Amino acid sequence: MTELETAFTTIVNVFNMYASKEGTLTNEGMKTLMEKELPGIRLNAKGKDASDKILKDLKENRGAILSLDEFLILVAKVLVIRRNETK
Repeated sequence: MTELETAFTTIVNVFNMYASKEGTLTNEGMKTLMEKELPGIRLNAKGKDASDKILKDLKENRGAILSLDEFLILVAKVLVIRRNETK
């Protein structure tokens, strides 16, 4: 497997670790995932604000339940946050 293929597989596996049996991720599950799997993003104020906004958007706009498709959109947002932090 290539490095990118491994990354894709890892993302799906992490989603599945925190998802319910129905294959969805609740707001609480997403919060736990971010705390355990993305602690570096929450360490600085800029990242904390961004991750808090993602959680707020999740709760307000998606009924606090995420499918894998919706989770991948949030992953893309987190990647943009990380990229902007490294500039």
